[in-house]
Amino acid sequence: MSAPLSPGKAVVLERVRKSYGPVEVLRDFSLEITAGSFCTLLGASGSGKTTLLKLIAGFETLDGGAIQIGGRDVSHVPVNRRNIGMVFQNYALFPHMSVRDNVAFGLEMRRVPKAEAAPRITEALAMVGLEGLERRAPRELSGGQQQRVALARALVIRPDILLMDEPLGALDKTLRASLQRQIKQLQARLGVTIIFVTHDQEEALHMSDLIVVLEKGRIEQAGTPQELYRRPANRFVASFLGECNILTLDGTPHGIRPEKLRLGAMASTLPHRREGVVSELTFLGPHLRVTADTAEGPLTALTDADHATACRLGERILLGFSGEDAMPLADSPNATP
Repeated sequence: MSAPLSPGKAVVLERVRKSYGPVEVLRDFSLEITAGSFCTLLGASGSGKTTLLKLIAGFETLDGGAIQIGGRDVSHVPVNRRNIGMVFQNYALFPHMSVRDNVAFGLEMRRVPKAEAAPRITEALAMVGLEGLERRAPRELSGGQQQRVALARALVIRPDILLMDEPLGALDKTLRASLQRQIKQLQARLGVTIIFVTHDQEEALHMSDLIVVLEKGRIEQAGTPQELYRRPANRFVASFLGECNILTLDGTPHGIRPEKLRLGAMASTLPHRREGVVSELTFLGPHLRVTADTAEGPLTALTDADHATACRLGERILLGFSGEDAMPLADSPNATP
């Protein structure tokens, strides 16, 4: 932009509480998000992730605890004084305004002089690849283009943090993947702090520096995508973040990712083996997904598609794995007794 964006700000939540009537949505919720990072709140519907986003934005009031942005306590600061950019799933564009006027709206509300606003609007549109579309109405744009207008509108105000609530949920798979890359590249280049809400595990793994897995208003685990995928804290995280086989090893539950299971001759040399009958085969291009029924229940392996001829429905098969690939799993602290 015409002047550099200020660096993203850190976000600290301290023992945040929020209830709706008798329903406690967030309970003593504490989290630190590093300045300039991409943090994803991941959870199923009702886990508390959207409520958390609304509290950070100021759309909802706290029942307890505190929220700091860049070291400033904003717990009771109104929405329009938090300097936060927002991008929603439904774009929330003004249908009667042009693309340029939609992007300009936040600057006008902040009474930024036109001489300063004009180059910022132009550069914001260029950042998201919408040059030449300034005069179009939202109805004349594709879904992906509309979402990029919403992104430019959020970034043009130079926010301390950018909140994104399921922003790509309404897009098809190809367009979604394209915008995932674009958002991540922009975030890395601009240094803005992003808090991103999704229920899509693959999206979280692809985009995040930090993933926070939520369930029933509490954190099941927080860490890098690699940490959560390779060292899940419990059964819930292991099963929620990617596919995972649950097996008993030395009397305790362990998780085995499908890509760590070996089949047939390759399995016979490994220290831990299970026998099963092939119940499902799914061709995935370069990979073959093989599910076998065993004494411990169905086990799924992901193998090279060249093994397709060695696996047939109804045939017995040997599955094996190394102890180092087995992930010890605790019960979830949120589990109902």
